[in-house]
Amino acid sequence: MIHPVTGNVVPETAHDRDLSLDFTKGVLINLVIVGHLIQYILYPNEGFWDSACFKWIYMFHMPLFMAISGYLSCRALLRKSFTQAIRDRAMQLLVPMLFWCSLLESLKFAVFPRSAGAQDHVLQFLNDFAGTFWFVWAAFICFILAKTVSIFDQWLSWALFVSVILVVLAPLTFSIFPLIKYMYPFFCLGFSFAQSTEQWASIMRSHRAFLIMSASIAAMMCFLAWRNDTYVYNNLALVQDWQSAKNVLLMFLGSAVASAVMIEVLLRCWNIGRSNRVVRFIAEKLGPSTLVLYLIQGAVFRLMDSIQYGELWDPTMRLAAAAFLGTMIVAVALAVRWTVRDIPYLSQLMLGVQPRSLRLSSQPCR
Repeated sequence: MIHPVTGNVVPETAHDRDLSLDFTKGVLINLVIVGHLIQYILYPNEGFWDSACFKWIYMFHMPLFMAISGYLSCRALLRKSFTQAIRDRAMQLLVPMLFWCSLLESLKFAVFPRSAGAQDHVLQFLNDFAGTFWFVWAAFICFILAKTVSIFDQWLSWALFVSVILVVLAPLTFSIFPLIKYMYPFFCLGFSFAQSTEQWASIMRSHRAFLIMSASIAAMMCFLAWRNDTYVYNNLALVQDWQSAKNVLLMFLGSAVASAVMIEVLLRCWNIGRSNRVVRFIAEKLGPSTLVLYLIQGAVFRLMDSIQYGELWDPTMRLAAAAFLGTMIVAVALAVRWTVRDIPYLSQLMLGVQPRSLRLSSQPCR
């Protein structure tokens, strides 16, 4: 296997997993947790918008995650039938999301009093259902869109480009649609890289220094220009006037160049430190657990919206609480994965994967 970024030949593992990408995913899911810890614990009220660390993380972590998702989805998009591809992706993403969302709502109903009317309960449930795990919905919908576009086999590149333009310019600002508009170009970018791996690797070998330097300079400039209105949560990926157009353009450009720089950095870190225990732990344990980590941390932080806490905490207490909560989220997620990964039905229900015994038995002999 050849990386589209580094151009290096990477041997596949026994289970056809690329540990360098698993390492990247493991780092990214940790940054998701760190970003939420900054938002919920380290900065009271809305002070997190002014955090340089928060800005740096949010410039690239979800776009790069989505690009990797598109890259890894190439085989399913091109080789599976439409029905099989959508069914498999729904089993992988939506089934565990529904399980953890149901658990979240059950906990909220049992622990926190409900004084609002039935209509407010329904609206709150719908908000939790869509918003808590928005990235799962975005990944699933991006997959459906790309699979639909893939019917234009001979003109696939142009069809993807047109679909990106249409999705980005769609005037949809309710629910999670702005987030889908933000993620779809990166999904298509990863998918396109997977189709032209050798060509991209050749370009990187020939112009690596120039491309990395250019992307790094552009990322630093975008970081300095990044403001509150540059976040998709605030601009809703909607172009209304010249200022909103600049904000949306900066958002996409900044996320693209920051993602390019960070994938290069993370893959280089893997190449240098692959024998290190911490690096291998991230690749072998956290990388394959990104979905359950995302779902559990989403449920935890959504529950924190209903709790009063930390009003009188000093910075040291906030830092300690953030470190403890982050460690517990990772520990619980790994414990859940280790406990149910070999149990039929539970593995599919909670993790979105078949038990290892079934996966191994279904692999063809080599």
